[in-house]
Formats: sequence, structure tokens, C-alpha cells
Amino acid sequence: MTQAPTQAPTPEAPTTPQAPTTVALADLPQHVGTVFGPSSWRTVTQEEVNDFADLTGDHNPIHLDPEVAARSPFGGTIVHGYFTLSLVVPLMAEIVEVTGVTTGVNYGLDRLRFPAPVRVGARIRVLSTLREVTEVPGGYQAVFESVFEVEDQAKPGAVAVMVLRFLG
Repeated sequence: MTQAPTQAPTPEAPTTPQAPTTVALADLPQHVGTVFGPSSWRTVTQEEVNDFADLTGDHNPIHLDPEVAARSPFGGTIVHGYFTLSLVVPLMAEIVEVTGVTTGVNYGLDRLRFPAPVRVGARIRVLSTLREVTEVPGGYQAVFESVFEVEDQAKPGAVAVMVLRFLG
């Protein structure tokens, strides 16, 4: 069984979150094409995965039972895909802040893929590209493509095209 990476983060991937890039709501359209991030690395623990399983009722042994998971193609327990996705909220908060917003909401997903598993104990981070901004009553709808990088892994753990609404 492989252990979680122990290599120190690179200079462009700090362990302590840096201040997010601040974008005024009115200026959001000017930032289409901007890549925000990366966020800091975040380790996903077995305890967090167990808690997520209890909250959602998804008790698949591939996430919870190290012996069963060791015999799988993954060689150990893996993080729920939707748990990985849920980490977009705190990780994106580290890399971009839209100011002048009275209400910000998740509007949905246009596309979501899990190209590679995230092993429990792995470290992940997010880079997010602002792909599109459309005016909506009271503000803007923004489409971000967020890539969840997994340390020492070629393929990302998740790629999500998210639609957010920012109202002023």
C-alpha cells in the first residue's frame, strides 16, 4: 500500500493560505480568462471521509474499509467524489473574493468529472479559471472551471465547471 505524499509543497503552492485575489463585482467581466490560484494544499483524512459517509449515507467500503480497498484497483481507501467537490468552497475562498456582493450562490454545475481517484491522505488544491461572465438581474452569473490537483498525481481528482451568481 502506498503512503500519502510527504514532499514539501512547492513555492507556488503555499501551505498557509495567501490573501485571495480581490475582484470588484462591477469588474468581474474584465477577468474572463483569469486563472485564480492555486489554493494551499489540503490533506483529506480518513476521519473526514468517515464523517462524510455518515452524513450522506454513502458507506461504500472503497471509502471506509482499508482491507477491502487495498484489494481494489486503487490500492487503498479513496475520497468520495462529492466530498472532493464540496471542498471547492473553502479552497476557492482562498484564491478569489468578489467584493460588492450582497448575495452569492451556487447556481449549478455544467460539467463534473472525476478523472482520477483521490486517495485518503492525499493533498489536493484548486486552480480556477473564470470562463464566462453574463449579466443577470442585479448582478452577474460567472462560470468557473475548477481543477482539483492531487499532489504527485498526473490526472486531477476532479474538474468542475461551476455556475455561480453574484448579486450586488
